Amino acid sequence: MIIEKKTYARAGLIGNPSDGYFGKTISFSIRNFRAKVLLYESPQLEIKLHKNDQLQFNSLTDVVNDIKFSGYYGGIRLIKATIKVFYEYCLKENIKLENKNFTISYDSNIPLRVGMAGSSAIVTSTMKALLEFYSVDIPKPELANLILKVEKDELKIGAGLHDRVIQVYEGMVYMDFNRDQMDEYGYGIYEELTPKVLPNLYVAYSESLSEGTEVTHNNIRDRYNNGDPEVCNAMLEFAKLTEEFKVALLKNDVASMHFLINRNFDLRASICQISKGNWDLINCARNLRASAKFCGSGGAIVGLYQDEKNFKALEKAFKKLNASIIKPLIFPENA
Repeated sequence: MIIEKKTYARAGLIGNPSDGYFGKTISFSIRNFRAKVLLYESPQLEIKLHKNDQLQFNSLTDVVNDIKFSGYYGGIRLIKATIKVFYEYCLKENIKLENKNFTISYDSNIPLRVGMAGSSAIVTSTMKALLEFYSVDIPKPELANLILKVEKDELKIGAGLHDRVIQVYEGMVYMDFNRDQMDEYGYGIYEELTPKVLPNLYVAYSESLSEGTEVTHNNIRDRYNNGDPEVCNAMLEFAKLTEEFKVALLKNDVASMHFLINRNFDLRASICQISKGNWDLINCARNLRASAKFCGSGGAIVGLYQDEKNFKALEKAFKKLNASIIKPLIFPENA
């Protein structure tokens, strides 16, 4: 039997980057893009190389372009680290695993390194496949923590729970990471949202702006840990924006949602350096009366557009920036 597990890209709709700072966020799945893992029993344990893990090239230029596109390690290190963390978790919890091996392969069409959680999607799909193969059950809140452990602890990648929670739960989720909850339980309060009316959401991205999340987050972490009042106050406001957005979303208060999305980005820009290319994406949307903020760490933005005419205008404008725009598919019924 072949086990196939898919995990979707995601967009931080409001609140980010406060998830790692006891804040609140709302995020949604982007079912237009997915990372897929195939796993089946085999005599030996084998991890198959993906085309992004190639080790043969036609020229020095090809080597450099490959590194720019998919980094130095591709997805293999993500799968290996996930296997290790899963195995160690089972040992710690005295979960006896059946003595059998598997072959595993992955594929992904999530745009790389533009803040849509492509790496964590590979980790999450791998973890889901291992759970099914070995008949292990882990509650969703704990599973998100375990997936975070793969990247943050095992691979030393700057990350927070936000990505992992939405990729485990899917759909649209409100997350409250307040300190008391986190200290007592180790995970946040997660509420799945199903608004009666979805606003006109778009996601736009440019793969030429790809960079790792650690580029954006490291300085903020240091400033927060050092008690920088500007950063600490911003994290409190991100949480407040999230609370207000949740109310507006459920009431379908489009004007308030537009304002809060723009405020979220403006607040982020007040504590982070934003590259010209990312400013171009934001301004392209705002100049056409669409709201805009980062989906994650940069390279992709999310916001609300006015109507079909407005979406077509955005499509044309983003094309001039070598960027793409989509209407995200969030729930299975609109996929």
